[in-house]
Amino acid sequence: MQAADMAAAPPQDALAWLAGAAAALLHLAGALKSIPMIGALPIDFTILSTGLALPLLVLCALTRRWVVAPALGLPLLAIGALWLWLVLAGCWTASGAVLAAKLPEITVFGPIMLLTGFVVAGDDSALRGFCAGVLGAGALVAVSLVANLAGESVALGGLPGADPEKWRIAYQVTGLAIAMAAALAALHWAEARRITPRLFWGAAALALALAALLPGGRAALVALGLCLAVGPVLILQGRKKPVQAGLWLLVLLGLGGVALGFLGSETNQTVRTLERIFTPNMLESSGRLPLWGAALSLAGQAMPFGLGTGSFSLAAGFGEWRGRHPHNLGIEVLVEAGLPGFALWLIAFGGAALVFWRLARTVPSWRVARLLILCLPMAVTLQVSTDLGNRMAWLALGLALGIGVTARAPIRGAGHVRASG
Repeated sequence: MQAADMAAAPPQDALAWLAGAAAALLHLAGALKSIPMIGALPIDFTILSTGLALPLLVLCALTRRWVVAPALGLPLLAIGALWLWLVLAGCWTASGAVLAAKLPEITVFGPIMLLTGFVVAGDDSALRGFCAGVLGAGALVAVSLVANLAGESVALGGLPGADPEKWRIAYQVTGLAIAMAAALAALHWAEARRITPRLFWGAAALALALAALLPGGRAALVALGLCLAVGPVLILQGRKKPVQAGLWLLVLLGLGGVALGFLGSETNQTVRTLERIFTPNMLESSGRLPLWGAALSLAGQAMPFGLGTGSFSLAAGFGEWRGRHPHNLGIEVLVEAGLPGFALWLIAFGGAALVFWRLARTVPSWRVARLLILCLPMAVTLQVSTDLGNRMAWLALGLALGIGVTARAPIRGAGHVRASG
C-alpha cells in the first residue's frame, strides 16, 4: 500500500465534490429522516435526495474518462447474473406484495446505487465530498438524537412501551450513520499534523462514538469498533508511525474496558447498546436464531431453486410481511433463489471483498481507509439485518468494487471507459 496522503492527492473538483456529498445524503436518507424537521417535510427525503444526487452524479460520470481494473470483471458478471436470476425466481414465487415492493428495488435501484458507488469511489474529489456528507449527516443525526432524547420528544426504535405519538428513531440506520461519522472523525485525527486539529477531531470522534451507543443498534457498535480499530491504524502505518498506531489501539481497549464497567449501572440503562449487546442469549432474544433456523430449514425443502423471490415470509407463516426477512443476505438468497442464486451472490459479494483485498495494496492509504470505513458498517449489517432491496447494500458494494475504478480527465478521441492493466 502506498504511503501517499491527502496532500498528495489532486486538487478538489467542485462538481465531483458536490456529487459525492449529495450521494451521501441519499445513502443516509433513512437516518436523516429521524431528525424531526426532515421527517416533517411534505416530500419524502429519500426522493428529494435522489433528485438532487442523480443529476450531479450523471454529470460527474460523463465529464471523466473511467479506468476499470480487469479484476472487477467476474464480480460484475455475477452481479448482473444475480439480478437476472432473482427476476426469474420471481416466476415461481408465492408472494405478491413483497415481490412487487422488493424486486424493483433490486433491479432498478440496485444498478443505480452500484454505479453511484463506482463514481464516488473512483473520483478522489467525489470520495472526499461523500465522506464530508457522511460526517456532517452523522453529526446532525447525533445532535438531534441527544437533543430530542433530553427533551423526551423522541422514542427510540424498539423501546418497549414507546409512545406512538412521539417521533420514532430507526435505531439501526441511525446508529450506523453516527458510527461512520465517528470513524471518519477519527481518520481526521490520525491525519492532523497540528495539535489543535488533533484535539478537535479527537474530541469529535469520542463524542460521536458515545452518541452511537444511544440508539441501541448492536451492529452499529460492532461496526464502530472495527472502523476505529482499522481506519486510523491504516493512516498511521502509512505515515510510518507504528508507535502511535499501537497507542491508538491501547486507547480503544481502555475505552472498551470503561464501557464494560458501566454494565449493571444506572448509566447502562441510558446507553441502550451496552444494555442490548450484553443481554443473556442475545441472538435468541433478538429473534435472529429462530429466523435463521426457519430459513435454512425452508431452504433445504426448496432445493435446488429456492422458494422464489420475496416468498420467505409467506412460507415461514408471517404472511406478506417484508419485515420478516431472514436477516442475513446470504441466507435470504439461499432460501429464495436457491443454490444458483447463492453461488452468484457469493461470487458477487465475496468477490468484491477479494478484489478490495488485492487492490488495496496499490491504492493510497487515505483512500483505502475511507472506503473501509464506509463499507464495514454495511458488511456487518448484511449479516444480521436488512434484505436485498436495501439501496445502502448496493451502494456499499459499489464502493468496495470502486477501489478498482479510477477517474481520469477526458482525452480527445479516447473512449470513456477502458480496461487497465
